[in-house]
Amino acid sequence: MVLQRAGMERHCANALATARFLKNHPQVAWVNYAGLEDHPSHPLVNRYFNGRASSILTFGVQGGRQAGGRFVDALKLVTHLVNIGDAKSLACHPASTTHRQLSPKEMEQAGVTEDMVRISVGIEHIDDILDDIAQALDLSGQG
Repeated sequence: MVLQRAGMERHCANALATARFLKNHPQVAWVNYAGLEDHPSHPLVNRYFNGRASSILTFGVQGGRQAGGRFVDALKLVTHLVNIGDAKSLACHPASTTHRQLSPKEMEQAGVTEDMVRISVGIEHIDDILDDIAQALDLSGQG
């Protein structure tokens, strides 16, 4: 049980650090993560989860659908996979994978935007995760 708790704490700490990094990156349009202090659900995270949100977050890449696809394709450490909840970091671009069959209106109703990337943050060293995301963001802007 202690090992499981330590793993989840690492997931959550890495996700928070990733969300903070993304929020300050010029290639990122927006970040949705309840662990961020300005998220509308943050008080609930504090109340029910001792301040630790999940390991899953979404964000928008500047440049829309093409940039989101380029970002995911450029990842090296983070695996391009639609699964969630693994010990390793996983990412997907829903507009070109899980939701590609939907019309623009259906995607909007599902809360999926063209620029959205979903990351399930793993337990790798945070510097490695952030380095991979940074290099992929740099490449996403090159169209």
